[in-house]
Amino acid sequence: MTNRVQHLLGVEIPIVQAPMTYIARAELAAAVSEAGGMGIIETLTPEGQADLKRVRDLTDKPVGANLMIQGWKHDPSIVDVLVEAGVTYVATSAGDPGLFTERLKDAGITVFHVVGNLRGAHKAVDAGVDGLVVEGVEGGGFKGTLSPSTMVLLPLVASQVDVPIIAAGGICDATTMAAAFVLGAEGVQMGTRMLATIEAGVHQNFKDAIIAAGDDGTTLLSVPGNPTMRVLRNDLGASATPDSAKLLGRITDLYFEGDMEASVANTGQVSSRIEGVLPVADVVRGMWDGAQAALEAGRARLG
Repeated sequence: MTNRVQHLLGVEIPIVQAPMTYIARAELAAAVSEAGGMGIIETLTPEGQADLKRVRDLTDKPVGANLMIQGWKHDPSIVDVLVEAGVTYVATSAGDPGLFTERLKDAGITVFHVVGNLRGAHKAVDAGVDGLVVEGVEGGGFKGTLSPSTMVLLPLVASQVDVPIIAAGGICDATTMAAAFVLGAEGVQMGTRMLATIEAGVHQNFKDAIIAAGDDGTTLLSVPGNPTMRVLRNDLGASATPDSAKLLGRITDLYFEGDMEASVANTGQVSSRIEGVLPVADVVRGMWDGAQAALEAGRARLG
């Protein structure tokens, strides 16, 4: 079967970098794309929007963008910004996919929508998206309190829709990539693994905290007045009160100054399986080259 994610995104390797606000910037995206995958630029910050153009100084490979619908639903001019930057792939999220899908596709842009449940998957397909990013609750960042894990959600969605799927949540290496393909995906998306790379622009303290995290190192934090998030466990998260400014107001101090108690850090459970900071190219190539061996090892265990 032809891999539809590779075909639609125009990439050699169906590995996509997650669209992390503040972090998904030109250097990281260019490294992913140069390695053969799809780098992503975030669009919520002015710096991210500027990097849609700046990234072209770093790579001539395809680079995509994220469009968080809640942030742009009153300003459709973001589509013009994406077109002007030559973006050919957009992952929409956090809102009604019907608001932007037709406009983006009319502009010649491939659209995948991020979903965390089956209902959302059906809604996105009905809106005409080209594909889905199916993300389980073990992934970092904003989540639904009742969302299922990737192991449950991915095969469920794959059994009921006929569009290409990119799996997210719990993916970090060749073994988890192979498992995602068995469960119905044709590509994978990673955030936490990409944070612990040389090219990620976050502070070394954050990278070290990811590497040090155990299998109980993250928590699903649901505090009134804040979005539900999967974050690294820290003192702030343990004593959080209904105050969004307290939780997220100093997130850039954590990301870029290394103050690990300044905010809560969106991080996936897969942090417990990340053992070191690597170049992006080593992560991407190692996963792609090792996925077939992982499948063969699983077949051997069948007897």
